Amino acid sequence: PIGCNQTISQPFTVAFQTQLLGIKKGHKVLEIGTGSGYQAAILCELGADVYTIERIKDLFRKTSSFLPSINYRPKKFIYGDGFNGMQDHSPFDGIIVTAGSPVIPKKLVMQLTVGGRLIIPVGKDVQVMTKIIRISENELKKETYGNFRFVPMLKNKN
Repeated sequence: PIGCNQTISQPFTVAFQTQLLGIKKGHKVLEIGTGSGYQAAILCELGADVYTIERIKDLFRKTSSFLPSINYRPKKFIYGDGFNGMQDHSPFDGIIVTAGSPVIPKKLVMQLTVGGRLIIPVGKDVQVMTKIIRISENELKKETYGNFRFVPMLKNKN
């Protein structure tokens, strides 16, 4: 538990999602669901330019001051609705969603570069880890990687 009825993903899950993302140094990565900042710190360690969104105000306040205190500085950290992504900063080489979404948000897919990857757990009670690769402006490739359990991705802010 990290407060606000949220949890941190198991280290295996963080590593698994990160591996699916295929990060290279300098990649521009959008993280949906900053939480405690653990995933953002991993992405920073791998040399990604990290943009991150948290929708729970108390976690946003806590983590936005905590990460810099331990020398992790995402390029952009906002309080907002992850379903919207960060259109003003797109396109992204990768987008990683750290909460279970009932659907694949079209707005996020549209913010990927050609060749970019969206890693997202899709489903309600149990989610299927899903990788969407943007092959071209109009073509996507979808791959799935088994069942996981995440806190739900919710619309709007609180």
